[in-house]
Amino acid sequence: MAELIDLRSDTVTKPTAEMRKAMAAAEVGDDVYGEDPTIQKLERIAAEKIGKEAALFVPSGTMGNQVAAMTHLQRGEEVVLEAESHIFYYEVGGLALLSGAQARTITGRKGFMEPERIAAAIRPDDLHFPRTGLLCLENTHNRAGGAVLTAEQTGLMAQVAHERGIPVHLDGARVFNAAIALGTDVRELTAPVDSVMFCLSKGLAAPVGSLLAGKQEFIDKARKVRKLLGGGLRQAGILAAAGIIALEQMVDRLAEDHAHARLLAAELANIPGLTIDPDAYPTNILICSVAKLGISAQRFSALLAQHGVLANPISATELRFVTHTDVTKNQIITAINIINQIVKAINQF
Repeated sequence: MAELIDLRSDTVTKPTAEMRKAMAAAEVGDDVYGEDPTIQKLERIAAEKIGKEAALFVPSGTMGNQVAAMTHLQRGEEVVLEAESHIFYYEVGGLALLSGAQARTITGRKGFMEPERIAAAIRPDDLHFPRTGLLCLENTHNRAGGAVLTAEQTGLMAQVAHERGIPVHLDGARVFNAAIALGTDVRELTAPVDSVMFCLSKGLAAPVGSLLAGKQEFIDKARKVRKLLGGGLRQAGILAAAGIIALEQMVDRLAEDHAHARLLAAELANIPGLTIDPDAYPTNILICSVAKLGISAQRFSALLAQHGVLANPISATELRFVTHTDVTKNQIITAINIINQIVKAINQF
């Protein structure tokens, strides 16, 4: 059987040979006791790279976001966030379950929430209302097709919250993709927010892990929350070793994933029956509609899988394609040819 071309997500990336070697040789200790030197090194590198005082290694992006929420919030408060955001859409109701917080959603435009709408969503001081305790942003925005927020946009949204004494958390799972797409230092994108989570295990290709970053006092509190959630790891330097390589060697190459995504989008736009705006996706995530083919996204995904191409349906009529380090340009071209053949076969009936 031909090798699978896996375009489901950049979470499927495998650690590089250098990462595996570094993991095997990593100096380790018990991180709960604060004795793992490789974890400490990763956290120092991450904090400096993202422009914050301190950082905390967590097993996953979801844990990082939920630890941040629990650290910022008091129970019974409300969180303002975008209606299609990962924290609201994909994190198993964690805000309600873990923080005892209520979500108040705003429909954004490619992840950007108009400052006026944020201001309107923030609760006035009234006996009947929950206090607005946190504003959450997302960059890049997953369900908006990897849309990016500029530093200016982030600053405009954060300013509304800060003027009212409300902290701001950034789900920056793919914030390095945003920085590469914008041609800017990632620290410009994270400067306006109080805390940020970013993933090592997506486009940066580490096998496990994310970082939560913010002021030292915030991270000290977050460390205890991480322990509460079962995230107190022991000899985690084995994982941190791969994360260090991810940050030092895998960031700049994200531009290659973006180029592959642009190639894929441009070719999909030329296939009759598929609908995609080739100029709408600046990073490594594409969303393509098969509605004109008269077939469900689930069925189209199954046909792709039969030919060795994997892509996830995200609605009844739309599929998501995600490029990453383990998909080559030649594989993108092969995937385009396979998709074209499948569409031609469907159009014959």
